[in-house]
This record gives sequence, C-alpha cells and structure tokens, in this order.
Amino acid sequence: MNTASLTGQLLAHLQGAPLQQVSRQLGIEPAQAAGAVSAALPLLMGALGSNTAQPQGAQALLDALQNNHGGLDIGSVLDSVLAGARGSPQTDGAGILGHIFGGSQPRAEAGLAQATGLSTDHSSQLLKILAPVVMAFIAQRISSGGQANASELGRMLGQEKQAVTRHGGIGGSLLGKVMDQDGDGRFGASDLIRLGSGLLGSGKR
Repeated sequence: MNTASLTGQLLAHLQGAPLQQVSRQLGIEPAQAAGAVSAALPLLMGALGSNTAQPQGAQALLDALQNNHGGLDIGSVLDSVLAGARGSPQTDGAGILGHIFGGSQPRAEAGLAQATGLSTDHSSQLLKILAPVVMAFIAQRISSGGQANASELGRMLGQEKQAVTRHGGIGGSLLGKVMDQDGDGRFGASDLIRLGSGLLGSGKR
C-alpha cells in the first residue's frame, strides 16, 4: 500500500512493537501477523469509505468519531484493547465492526481467514483489535487536518477506498467480495441501499 494513503500511514504506525503485541495476542508468528494486518487494514478502511459514500453514513461516522474516539492516542487504544478493556465505545471492537460491516461481518471474518491462513476465530479477533485503532487514527486525522465535517470526511474516506481498490492485493480483493451485497461482483447503488443508513447507527453507543 502506498504510504501516502491512510492505510499505509497507519500500517507504518503499527510496525515494530505494536505488531509484535498483536502476534503475541493471537499466538501466531510475527510474519503471519504482519501479513494479516496488511490485509485487514485496507478492508476496514475501504469499508468505511463505502459506508460514508452517502451523506447520512458520513455524518453518522463523524458523530461517532467526535463523541467516542477524538483525542485518543493510537498506541494507548491498542494497549487497552489487547489488555481486554472492552467496556467503552473507544475499545469496543465488536460493536465497531457491527457498525462497519453490518450483516457482512461474518463474510469479512471468513474472507480474511481464507486469504491469510488465519483461523476464523483469529481473523475475528484481529478485526476486533484493529477496528478501535482505525477509528482513533481517523479521528486524529480529521482533527489535525481540519476535516471536521461530514462531506470532507466522506471525501477523504472515498479517496481511501479508491486507493485500496486500485492497489488490489488481498485487502482490495476482500473489500469487493465483502461489500458486494447483491452478488453481482460489483459494489454499486443497490449495495448501498442494502447496507442502509443505519449501518453506523447513531454514532453513539
């Protein structure tokens, strides 16, 4: 992934000790953890880009970021998630995934497992670890970049989705399969209707 992309920047943040922590948490080799994270991050980022393609989805995500994820340090969020702190919206990976993928969450977990060689349990656990980190990272970006409105957030994540799709690889391939709700091999307007404006909830948990 191009390091100019949001996914590339976040992946760079996670190199070294954070990836070692993830590999220990999952009980897998560091190299496998690195490959799995490299596939999972573009899947999460691209799905958020799909969700914010409609104004109501962008506003819902912006509300969630500002209410629950603003001002958080990525490393601290990762530490809290790995320590098992799931009692708050900031670290509730399962809840965040439910908003990102909706009914497609099992497909995302199974697809990531198949593509990376992880067990389904491990792929599910990895996505739950990464989801709060992704939210904290995006909250940082909109705060530091002055992009604290729904249209700019939607534009930023829409560009990221395009970058993920152009890059291809495991993450880009998974994104198309997971977000294609009607099974026609393409993500289009009918899929957005199926995903619905309620996918991200009210932004508050």
